[in-house]
Amino acid sequence: MTFRPLHDRILVRRIEAEEKTAGGIIIPDTAKEKPMEGEIVATGPGARDEAGKVQPLDVKVGDRILFGKWSGTEIRIEGEDLLIMKESDVMGVIEATASLKKAA
Repeated sequence: MTFRPLHDRILVRRIEAEEKTAGGIIIPDTAKEKPMEGEIVATGPGARDEAGKVQPLDVKVGDRILFGKWSGTEIRIEGEDLLIMKESDVMGVIEATASLKKAA
């Protein structure tokens, strides 16, 4: 089954957080918070403006994003837990070049 979001909605797969802290302490499942980082699986075509013209989304499939802790609606498609949310719930896109500079 394929799923195509409508309008300015996006389908997101959460990226699981690390199970250890920087100091090496293992975090149990009961103490973990829901990750606020994810990867876009599918996007809608975009929202319509007042003139009826479709405004394309700023995000695309494959982008790594940050979103609010309580953003979106949790759904299950083919046994996989995903989130569906509006593009406005996205705080930003994580760029690959920024993470490479930080590691250097």
